[in-house]
Amino acid sequence: MTTQVLIVLALTFVINLITTLSYSVRIVGIRTGRIAISFALFNILVLVSRTANGFQAPLLAKTVENDIKNGVAGNEFMFRLIIVSCTLATLFGAFLIPTFQRVLSKAVLNFSLHKSMPKLIMHGFSKAGILYLKDNISIPAKTNITQIKFEAFPWKIFILNIFAVAILTIGVLSAVYASYLNPEYRTTASNLSAFINGFATILMFAIIDPHLSVMTDDVTLGKCSEPTFRKYVVYMTIARLIGTVAAQILFIPCAQLLAWTATKI
Repeated sequence: MTTQVLIVLALTFVINLITTLSYSVRIVGIRTGRIAISFALFNILVLVSRTANGFQAPLLAKTVENDIKNGVAGNEFMFRLIIVSCTLATLFGAFLIPTFQRVLSKAVLNFSLHKSMPKLIMHGFSKAGILYLKDNISIPAKTNITQIKFEAFPWKIFILNIFAVAILTIGVLSAVYASYLNPEYRTTASNLSAFINGFATILMFAIIDPHLSVMTDDVTLGKCSEPTFRKYVVYMTIARLIGTVAAQILFIPCAQLLAWTATKI
């Protein structure tokens, strides 16, 4: 396994870990009463994720280019391994959510008091900050999974989230893999990820995210309880995990579709 592939695996893990942790930001905003600050602080991690995403695709494309030049017809195992890293990152992120909630809540309150990002970062790496992290390590409660109420289960949002996550997981990967299937149009194929991701993005930002936003407002207005909202976060996290697994099934068909589309457009 080349260094480039290892870097891609690491970047993919970081991207999916941060995306999974994003589900807990709304809970932090509700608990602290500072939703805007919670998202503002989390956006620092989002910048890390987007930077990693910017390096991921070019490195992966370079690996494919080298394979094609060396006469390698396809390297499906590498792409499958990358998707596995998405699943592992989601699973790891799910276990980190309770700890992350506590740490981010503390960061929000600290920032609200001092209103200084440098002070917040210095505090995070100080002895007190490290001890706070150590003392607040927690694992998800079993009741959040074992006490699922299927009569109130948000099946529509749950299934849509699985589909959207599956598509977003393999959007770039399928586009790059399509270069193996259609080497003559590999540049076109590798730039067609938006063709796949577009529909999933619409689902995410037009249906799923607004639904969670409404629930967030309902909690702050007292129309919905915080435990109920926490369960919704658990549901969405489970849906994300299933989505990354389902991505294994959609990967090759999407790559074939993009390889065909590259020829026809």
